[in-house]
Amino acid sequence: MLEYTKTILQKVSFSRELFYRELSKSPRWLKREELLLLQSWCLITFGHVYKDVIIDVFNAIQL
Repeated sequence: MLEYTKTILQKVSFSRELFYRELSKSPRWLKREELLLLQSWCLITFGHVYKDVIIDVFNAIQL
């Protein structure tokens, strides 16, 4: 599911709202370790555009 989530995020990365919505869904089906990997990947891949969104979502998850 981690790779699937990455694929979805890449496809919706054109829209801040869609990116936020899809990233917010990730805790539903990912394990804690996968969420940590996803957080790192998101910051590396999209941090220059959506850093605030990524930080907000992962702070709400409370890893």
